[in-house]
Amino acid sequence: MSVAIYPGSFDPVTFGHLAIIRRAARLFDHVRVLVAHNPAKRGLFSPTERVALLAAVTAGYPQVTVDLTDGYVVEYARHIGAQCLIRGLRGPEDAEAETHLADLNRTLAPELETLLLPAESDLVTVSSSDLKARAERGEPLATLCPEPVARELRARFGQEACS
Repeated sequence: MSVAIYPGSFDPVTFGHLAIIRRAARLFDHVRVLVAHNPAKRGLFSPTERVALLAAVTAGYPQVTVDLTDGYVVEYARHIGAQCLIRGLRGPEDAEAETHLADLNRTLAPELETLLLPAESDLVTVSSSDLKARAERGEPLATLCPEPVARELRARFGQEACS
């Protein structure tokens, strides 16, 4: 069985993340979306909340599961027998950073491949940081994230429902 891991902070999950998950699910028998928690960073949502949001918005994909780690992604990959890491690219800056990360991961785990998937053209500008900033300003979120995520963002920023 082919197993891939799609690691990230997912603080919070966006339509860009979901597009990568959908595409990876077509390529692999099982995709583990991995909330990689860095205890040195403080996110808007706790790691457990991120896992819950991801599980809710990926519930329609039986071959996708969600988990959490605060360790090295490559060690987690070895532990579950994954063959591939999935990473999304929004543009040239991401490509440079992700290529560097892939090289580091190859040094740590030569048996693990990294697959870089470019963002769909309509999702190139979607980021968790931008999503949070728009939510804080009370702007519409419907084109950036699923409704369960938008609802949690509005609640976090003390706002009433808006589209």
